[in-house]
Amino acid sequence: TDVPMPRLRSAQAWWNVIVHTCCRTSSASILILLLMYWLYSSWTILILLVLAICAALYQYQDTFLFFPDQPESSRVFVQTPNTIGLSYENIFIKTKDGVKINAVFIKQPANRIGTSPTVLFLHGNAGNVGHRLINAKALHSFCGCNIFLLEWRGFGKSDGLASEYGMKMDAEGGLEFLLSREDIDRKRIIVFGRSLGGGVAVHLAARKAYQDKIFAMILENTFMSIPAMAHTLFPLTKYLPLFMYRNKFLSDHDIVHVTSPSLFISGQADTLVPPRMIHNLYTLCGSVMKRIESFESGTHNGTWQCYGYYEAINRFLAEVIDHNQTHKPPVR
Repeated sequence: TDVPMPRLRSAQAWWNVIVHTCCRTSSASILILLLMYWLYSSWTILILLVLAICAALYQYQDTFLFFPDQPESSRVFVQTPNTIGLSYENIFIKTKDGVKINAVFIKQPANRIGTSPTVLFLHGNAGNVGHRLINAKALHSFCGCNIFLLEWRGFGKSDGLASEYGMKMDAEGGLEFLLSREDIDRKRIIVFGRSLGGGVAVHLAARKAYQDKIFAMILENTFMSIPAMAHTLFPLTKYLPLFMYRNKFLSDHDIVHVTSPSLFISGQADTLVPPRMIHNLYTLCGSVMKRIESFESGTHNGTWQCYGYYEAINRFLAEVIDHNQTHKPPVR
């Protein structure tokens, strides 16, 4: 009997092996160098030890930023919309770099799906799309939108490992998928990003390829950049050069290129991301039509539960529609 050849690893599988090998190698190197420095007290060994520690910190940064296993079982169980009375379409998208990601599409009734705005919902750095269903249901009901919940690679049912590059590929894949749909109004796609998802939303809206394809951008409790957040949480990191950050999400640089109508939602009781950061993003935003809404009792993950939240979104969207109709180019 012929012995079957082993299947070739995918590029993503090889990447996983490389990352884990580097992490193990860095840890082993630190232990060896510590022992050598203890024995010989050499300046050369000390320099190598510092470099090994920096390499290990660089490799482990993803574990400080992405939490796909919180809460527990988030990678095993993903709640579906039918459990809260919503019909939905479960979709798997293959990104440009070949990773299969999960998405949940909650649509308006058949007679309204083609005339309603569609929200590309980009969630934060923990959990899965199932943890955003109550918020999605409210957006679906009170704002009359189709809701496309995208699940980052390495989260929930999606394949791969999370990274800044990967998440940007995921969001581009989600937007491209929506632009290929014929049952929705492709001229009314809203990119919504909360927390870490806001950094990806800014990337999408700032790209020239998508600037005229995004109806509006909504950011909620997001940050200026990962280095800026690091400086806030760990003041000593202000001495680190930019290349030492594995993930950067430089929204403060990108947002000047955003031209889509933009709404900034700030929870003033946010104790994780300083509210001043989204106010700074509002100031830097290049859009001629931008609005900011602040909610005094809004926490980092709970601003969407504040009184007046959905009214603020509806008010903004109505203003965008009116603005577009007023500034519509003449037909020739």
